[in-house]
Amino acid sequence: MAFGLFRRRRSNGPGAVSALSIPLPSGAGAFGCEVVDPTGQPMGGAEVTVTELGSHRVAVRGTTDPYGFFAATLPPGSYSVRTMAEGLSPSRETVEIAAGVAHPPARVMLQPAPQQELPPPGTWLFDPPHTAIRFIAKHVGMAHVHGRFTRFDGSIRVAPNMADSQVSVRIDAASITTGNKTRDNHLRSADFLDVERYPYIDFASKRFVYQGGSKWVLQGTLTMHGTSRSVNLDTTYLGTVNGGYDQELRCAALAKTELHREDFTLNWRSMLARGIAVVGPTVQLELDVQAMYHTHDTPTPPE
Repeated sequence: MAFGLFRRRRSNGPGAVSALSIPLPSGAGAFGCEVVDPTGQPMGGAEVTVTELGSHRVAVRGTTDPYGFFAATLPPGSYSVRTMAEGLSPSRETVEIAAGVAHPPARVMLQPAPQQELPPPGTWLFDPPHTAIRFIAKHVGMAHVHGRFTRFDGSIRVAPNMADSQVSVRIDAASITTGNKTRDNHLRSADFLDVERYPYIDFASKRFVYQGGSKWVLQGTLTMHGTSRSVNLDTTYLGTVNGGYDQELRCAALAKTELHREDFTLNWRSMLARGIAVVGPTVQLELDVQAMYHTHDTPTPPE
């Protein structure tokens, strides 16, 4: 049984913990851990999984509290404790649980995950058959609407310093599809994307920001419906491989962000006032990209 709240008897010194004060069921023991990041700061929301040694059965799974603490009561035995957090290397330890014993919390400092090998510098072009630009929006009062854009072009210019690399994407706004012809025509109309006046949706990156492991934030500008806004795409680099029927060198990444339609002058409230059923105010956008190595040229880092 895991506890998100428990009393920690403190010894001398700020933040010091000498023992856990947990009500123990008959025949059970307890353990706890304090999870901190590489700088020693508490890590709330870190994932902790406790597995029985031998059987590999998961006994307890949970997350640390806002102060980085996690505790559980368990039957006596030997357990493996795995602690994980995004962008950091997992930690694994073994604990022995004895009946009637509550161990003081062990301090677990997670270390930065090793950076994956990045794609070679040069120009990489989106491979449309293996790339998807998808979105999810909540229909007002109903289930989610899933859609995608079927026509687009994109390129990644990888610089020697990855932070200076550049991404550009151009989407044909009229290629929006949700599987419902009437709805798709409405989304293309002046009520929404107004594709006759604004035929393209464009994204141009400004900078890559490293978050640890395979995680990056891609900062850039999205232009849609005649309006440009700064956006951050949470990006996971999936690696590089020689693959496909053509055995071309390819790289892959998954980028996600949340857009607020009113930021792009898509005024859903005015349509609701007119009795038009529409999707909700936020849209989850996802770019599932596979790109092929095109040239060996390297971009000039921006000034």
